[in-house]
Amino acid sequence: MNKWYIEKGDQGDVVLSTRIRLARNLEAYPFPGRLDVQSKKKVCAEIRDAALSDGSNTFRWIDMASLTPSQAVSLAERHLISPEFTTDREGRALLLTEDESVSIMLCEEDHIRLQVMQAGLALERAYDIADKIDTMLDQRLQYAFDERIGYLTQCPTNLGTAMRASVMLHLPALDATGRISSLAATVSKLGLVIRGAYGEGSSARGSIYQISNQITLGITEQAAIDNLRAITLQIVSQERAAQEQLLKSEAEIDKIWRARGVLSSARLLSADEFMTLVSLVRMGAARQIFNLSLEKLNELIVRMQPATINAASGQNLPPAKRDAIRAEAVRTALLTQGDDTQ
Repeated sequence: MNKWYIEKGDQGDVVLSTRIRLARNLEAYPFPGRLDVQSKKKVCAEIRDAALSDGSNTFRWIDMASLTPSQAVSLAERHLISPEFTTDREGRALLLTEDESVSIMLCEEDHIRLQVMQAGLALERAYDIADKIDTMLDQRLQYAFDERIGYLTQCPTNLGTAMRASVMLHLPALDATGRISSLAATVSKLGLVIRGAYGEGSSARGSIYQISNQITLGITEQAAIDNLRAITLQIVSQERAAQEQLLKSEAEIDKIWRARGVLSSARLLSADEFMTLVSLVRMGAARQIFNLSLEKLNELIVRMQPATINAASGQNLPPAKRDAIRAEAVRTALLTQGDDTQ
């Protein structure tokens, strides 16, 4: 089965993916931060049994303690778990569908962190899937819920709906023209936040940014989704206009062709260099400067991350070896694309 990130969804030239994440806790247990390892395992087993009791859900059970560090970090690189979930893995588990579109972190900050990923801009579809799974679990587990303030969570900022909706955006032109800071200031006034691809404190390698709702209390899930969708479409429009203006310059078009040339011939590619170059090439493909599949480029962005290369090889490779593997994989991928240029 194909992974969800190989697809190109709605607004896919700018919007890489959509995520809906729901935080839930069981009423009968303290928050994970106050549980010992054995208690965490008990909570994980209870949630696992509830999730697997519905035959319509084909989850794979992953004991986080059984993974190597590279395997765990690779899950975070693919946005299936949070970076924090890769550390102190004892007593934590993951439920994951085959196409990796649904993952449920057990005993992260909360007992349940249910997230649904979809390609492109697909907030309603992702929420619908998450809501159905959440309802199924709610029927089998007693959630911690207060009629006045909503779902109870370890972090007060998640109280209420306990929903974080986010969209991953590729914004190379807005980045190149120095407009991200002003954009971030504007959307913060509208209840949203722009961060790097891996959330708070992360950098935006390859001009990939995440925009998500900040407010969960005193607002409905639908209102949060509608607000995020409207602002995302405005940003998409701004990025397209910025790309059109930027690429009136022959120097900028030359950068894109040079980036493709390096990716097509390099024998060593560091992760940072790859992300810088593939960002330019992806913009070129999106603007049809040359004929390259956005789906293939999206897949490369996921597969060529350091821990994911390690996990695929089954070894903890030195950086130089990873750089050689990355360069060869990228060359092969671009060669199979042919050379139809505009």
